[in-house]
Amino acid sequence: MTDPLATLGFVRNRLDRHSAEQPEETVPPLDAEGAGLLILGGDRFLLRGDTAIQSASTLPHAVERTETVFLGRWDGRPVFAASIPADELPTLEGTENRSLDLRSIATDGTVEAEEVGLLAVAKSMLDWHGRHRFCANCGAPTFTAAGGFRRECRACNAHHFPRVDPVVIMLVRRGETCLLGRGPHFRPHMFSCLAGFLEPGETIEDAVRREVYEETKIRVGAVSYRASQPWPFPSSLMLGCVAEALDGEIVTDPTEIEDARWFDRAAVAAMIEGTHPEGLVSPPPMAIAHVLMRQFLDEESGA
Repeated sequence: MTDPLATLGFVRNRLDRHSAEQPEETVPPLDAEGAGLLILGGDRFLLRGDTAIQSASTLPHAVERTETVFLGRWDGRPVFAASIPADELPTLEGTENRSLDLRSIATDGTVEAEEVGLLAVAKSMLDWHGRHRFCANCGAPTFTAAGGFRRECRACNAHHFPRVDPVVIMLVRRGETCLLGRGPHFRPHMFSCLAGFLEPGETIEDAVRREVYEETKIRVGAVSYRASQPWPFPSSLMLGCVAEALDGEIVTDPTEIEDARWFDRAAVAAMIEGTHPEGLVSPPPMAIAHVLMRQFLDEESGA
């Protein structure tokens, strides 16, 4: 069977990040020869054909750039990301250009897999800048530095760096079944792995146990790590785990989860294949929850 990890979105990326370059303050001009530009308006990237990497000339001077970040080098060429007001994006669309949100780009395979990873960096970075325009230490305005990999406060000299929010996502097993749930925000009929944010001073294993118990009152014993996935909505890192249940009676918390059930392998396979008799479906192959479900199926076949 094909390695399910091969379908994960946002994990492949050949960007040489500017954060690894020295000195950090050396940033090429936006109009440097061969420079590429990613344009984000609201939650949608501008696309030309099968790529989101544009020429800087694509963005007219009349269109305001609310933030510009130098991401690094892509196949040796400098590449930037710029955010513009969402209502300006339609002015750049036409016969050659269109716009699409990142989740759809990743799910539909609109651009090559490694470029999807590049777009994830761009979106997370631009979203972070949009939320950190003022110093958390003193409240004064902050300013972009190091090409965008840092913000500085000139009032108190504090430095602020992009942060990633760790999230545990877990497939809970009990015998030949696994526990899947759905939140009220899920698309209709979709069941997925349980998930939740890590809290301060908490291990991955304890976060898995706490989140599962909070949502279903199922106690969890052994926890093992499987894989991770950047999730740029806005800037999380999904930590995929498998957990062993110690009991089986589900009691859902309606403030946390809409429904949760035990599914056997035949039901999980039907969800993935789109043939479940109740119309239940799994997350798309680009999501780590799908990978964990596929691995659960592979264990029976010995793949």
